[in-house]
Amino acid sequence: MEATSNFDAKHIVGEGGNGTVYKGTMNNRLVAIKICKTIGERERKEFGKEILILSQISHKNIVRLLGCCLEVEIPILVYEFISEGTLFNLLHGTHAARISLATRLRIAYEIAEALAYLHSWASPPIVHCDVKTSNILLNKNLVAKVSDFGASMLAPIGEDKFVTHIHGTRGYLDPEYIQTGQLTVKSDVYRFGVVLLEIITNKKAFYIEGIHARSLAADFLSAMKENNIALILDGDGESMVLIKRIMEVARSCLNMEGERRPEMQEVAVKLQALILEMENVYTDEINLVIQK
Repeated sequence: MEATSNFDAKHIVGEGGNGTVYKGTMNNRLVAIKICKTIGERERKEFGKEILILSQISHKNIVRLLGCCLEVEIPILVYEFISEGTLFNLLHGTHAARISLATRLRIAYEIAEALAYLHSWASPPIVHCDVKTSNILLNKNLVAKVSDFGASMLAPIGEDKFVTHIHGTRGYLDPEYIQTGQLTVKSDVYRFGVVLLEIITNKKAFYIEGIHARSLAADFLSAMKENNIALILDGDGESMVLIKRIMEVARSCLNMEGERRPEMQEVAVKLQALILEMENVYTDEINLVIQK
């Protein structure tokens, strides 16, 4: 209460379906304080799950849980404060920024690294379940931090998949998950494919065009099938060869069959290779200019 001036509205920096986030100061450190809006059994479970998951993991591209307060009727979580808001706002907000392909590719790689950590290094593996640009935070250096683990699942040891009630955000839902109700790490891979498209095209995952509702993933797969990616690109004059290779990564993530999608570790390795390739091209261009 001290950190937020008794939860004054002027301290609000974000609002989601299950909580309000305030900016505050504790021990001379900026923090983000998340308080549940309503506190039924479902909300308690989501908060408890987030505490359980975030207290077990540590990764530079996952938002850090600093503490929690459970001695009140409505539980409160305290996180490191991430200053630049969400990736969604960076790409689509009122003051949406035009950022270089190199920066966008690096952000995508950082998200892939975080998801690879959750799937491959956490024990048991963690399925985020709600990967989307509004759940990716950015610090002052535009370093990505995956957040909001309220919907996440701990995968049962020794099992590849488990059945759950269908939940998620329109535009990001894995079609195989919708059809079967079976949730796996490959559902996160599909959602990441949509995020990667948003990053590259600056288009929303789900949007209205005229009177029609449009899915970015569906439009992308159709454009790829017709070999006409210009249909979804906004044309920024950057390397089309590199963009096409990034889109091949996105296409592999968006495979309708989960088993045919790559692991997030594999995706991260491919994106890192493209970053190194871009750096080498940039270095060669500089050397050419110097020689001239």
